[in-house]
Amino acid sequence: MEENRTDKKELFKGIKTMVFALLSLFMGPILLSFAFSKPNDKLYLPLLIIGCAICAMAVFLMFKGIRTIMGSMFKKK
Repeated sequence: MEENRTDKKELFKGIKTMVFALLSLFMGPILLSFAFSKPNDKLYLPLLIIGCAICAMAVFLMFKGIRTIMGSMFKKK
């Protein structure tokens, strides 16, 4: 009989992706709050664009990390 075992390399890859997502979850809103605190500054638009991109990247990384972790646990070989 074949046993389903957790692929440890894939699991650590998913955990690493989730760590980057966690860092992005904090960095994006911080940059957005800096941008919204001074709307008349010349760095308003670049900070706004970078902050939104980092927030979107955080959401993408969360889905990718969860998918990788679940794939490592439940994938049949």
